[in-house]
Amino acid sequence: MKKIFLLIILITTSIVAQERYAISGIVKDARNGETLFGASVYLKATSIGVLTNEYGFYSISAPKGTYTLVISYLGYDNVINEIELKSDQKLDFELTENSTQLKEVLITSSESEEVSIKKPQMSVLKLSTTTIKQVPVVLGEVDILKTILMLPGVTNNGEGSSGFNVRGGAVDQNLVLLDEAIIYNTSHLFGFFSVFNADAIKDIKLYKGGIPAKFGGRVSSVLDVRQKDGNSKEFKLSGGVGLISSRLAVEAPLFKEKGSFIIAGRGSYAHLFLKAANEDYSVNFYDLNLKGNYSLNDNNKLYLSGYFGRDDMNFTDSFENSYGNLSGNLRWNHIFNDKLFSNLSLIYSKYDYEFVINIFEFNWTSSIENYNLKYDFSYYANEAIKISFGANVISYNFNPGEIIPTSETSSVNYLILDQKRAFESSIYLSAEHKLTDKLSAEYGLRWSYFNRLGGQTLANYVNNQPVVYNEKLGVYETGEIISETAYGKSESIATFNNFEPRLALAYELNESSSVKAGFSRTAQYIHLLSNTTNVTPLDVWTPSGKYIKPQLSNQYAVGFFKNFKDNLFSMEVEAYYKTIENRIDYIDGANLIANNYIEGEILNGESQAYGLEFLLRKTVGKLTGWFAYTLSKTEQRTLGGSAGGPGINKGNWYNSSYDRVHDFSMTAAYNLTEKWTFGANFVFQTGRPVTYPNGQYVYEGLSIASYSDRNSNRLPSYNRLDVSATYVPNKRPEKQWKGEWVFGIYNVYNRKNAASISFGQNIETGANEATRTAIFGIVPSATYNFKF
Repeated sequence: MKKIFLLIILITTSIVAQERYAISGIVKDARNGETLFGASVYLKATSIGVLTNEYGFYSISAPKGTYTLVISYLGYDNVINEIELKSDQKLDFELTENSTQLKEVLITSSESEEVSIKKPQMSVLKLSTTTIKQVPVVLGEVDILKTILMLPGVTNNGEGSSGFNVRGGAVDQNLVLLDEAIIYNTSHLFGFFSVFNADAIKDIKLYKGGIPAKFGGRVSSVLDVRQKDGNSKEFKLSGGVGLISSRLAVEAPLFKEKGSFIIAGRGSYAHLFLKAANEDYSVNFYDLNLKGNYSLNDNNKLYLSGYFGRDDMNFTDSFENSYGNLSGNLRWNHIFNDKLFSNLSLIYSKYDYEFVINIFEFNWTSSIENYNLKYDFSYYANEAIKISFGANVISYNFNPGEIIPTSETSSVNYLILDQKRAFESSIYLSAEHKLTDKLSAEYGLRWSYFNRLGGQTLANYVNNQPVVYNEKLGVYETGEIISETAYGKSESIATFNNFEPRLALAYELNESSSVKAGFSRTAQYIHLLSNTTNVTPLDVWTPSGKYIKPQLSNQYAVGFFKNFKDNLFSMEVEAYYKTIENRIDYIDGANLIANNYIEGEILNGESQAYGLEFLLRKTVGKLTGWFAYTLSKTEQRTLGGSAGGPGINKGNWYNSSYDRVHDFSMTAAYNLTEKWTFGANFVFQTGRPVTYPNGQYVYEGLSIASYSDRNSNRLPSYNRLDVSATYVPNKRPEKQWKGEWVFGIYNVYNRKNAASISFGQNIETGANEATRTAIFGIVPSATYNFKF
């Protein structure tokens, strides 16, 4: 790695000696002033070009001369400028939407196909809101996460779940960012909706592998979601009215177009229908997205963004539940010169949940929050190399649980579990490097450091073993506590550090095809404790420490990429292999709630995932869409180790809960006329691994089930067909009010997909019975969307 850094320095030094000049600036949308991420800026008839960054900034340099500068972005008219390059120049551009561009273009990679073929970055999926709004979803609500599930290598935990799994990884192994702020729970109403309001979102990018060095803290993927900046040209109003929820977004310029803002709100009213139906429970959610920006001058811009979302559920008068996310980010973009760009961010995130148990007169609360400071730099050395570097520090506060009596007569005593604190920091350096006309590389190194801080008391166990194997009973159980050690707030309980190298290569076979390969090593220091397969508000986050080690992942990938018929079709084929060390596993009957000694319920294991992904897409024409297929295997192994015993499943590899051997999806949209557009998607997945009983015995008159090896059985295969129709009454461009009706049918043939299967004994007949639980059958929907 030292050789790589030396190479960067030598190349940069040689560049300075040449007579070269730079062109830099910002690329925006002419309609609303939104910056365009991934727009292509290049000098025609040369190999000199670059893509704009997340804030629309670009910088290219070339020898003195006369050039044709081209700025392009899918769905927009190209801007072509003749320039005489004899000094450094700052040129901002505004692109106009192409009126002939069909709105049903689905996977709208902002990178031109030629650039995406040449770039070394692989295992990356980029979507625009145009894509997302075309995919039929349950209850007619536009949903970012459910669109992602239609792409290769991405699955979920079952019907109605917004949690997602990438290449066999668990939900907590995904780093989800909303304007750089960490989102810990991505669902509303236990997974029926996601927390992302499509009216407030500009674009999203999912890194399945080849994660850039600037990202860290998770071992499976990064979902980078960016909010709109707000219309800096004119006042705009948009929204929609659906069967159980509605939304409204307002955006407008500020300070004589030196800034802009957007406020987007969304809320459900399902509880009103439940009340009218005399149901004794109610559910509802709401969220609010806010963002504003202000240009101090040409080189300095401030952003302030925030998100607040909440779910409330009441089950009769005895039980209430609420949970939600809160985040905020203050950012400062600074352009030092025509080659150096920086972004400084101060970020806050919090997730909390609360249970009110009225019948026992107490409240239960829990939360995780963090303060995050990050500083990122981009240095555009020349047309061959771009260098990125930066630093990041995060302070964590974990509240595993607090029980608060709500009356003096409550039979429950006040209890607060040990509050946990941790500090995570990192620095990184990476480069995008065009080595030859055909070979490009992206390489870098991230160093991360984690300090589990004191301020609590930890148990000490016999033989330093929190879990032991009971040979007489043949089970694992919590070890014997012999003493406790109190750690002061200024003390460290445990520290970890890791080097995380990243490397990606792309070799251009010809103008329309390339092969790529990549390797990434990542570390994860916080863990989600859950022995269920879906994200629930009861899940508890915990830091690595004395007994829990950080997860470490190595991922390898190779791929072939090709465009057909003048970029009308594109194909991507990728194979991957991923290993994860120190993956948490649970002993049978693990108790994870209100447990101060959580280390006595878990064992450290390992997991591996490998597979082949195929994606064929058509992005232009009346009929557009994609076909995705993934063939994969995900396994886990947990040995007894120092705890003794055979381990889980006798120490053998067993199916992870996220294993899906076959995952097939197909999405299509057809533009019939200017007023009517039709969409459909079909999904087929191998059933989720589960554990079924394989026998029973009678003890003191009770029938007790015995179980097969963990995850040795499967639910029935999952399949579903959805359809939608969009009707636009009037598409005249000059009309201020623009509306459309979206009609949909989720699960057209009413397939009762099993979310779970439970086993029991019929009290009357004594016969054993299996009961299938399905969340959705056929679900029709209607939504009216509008813009003003």
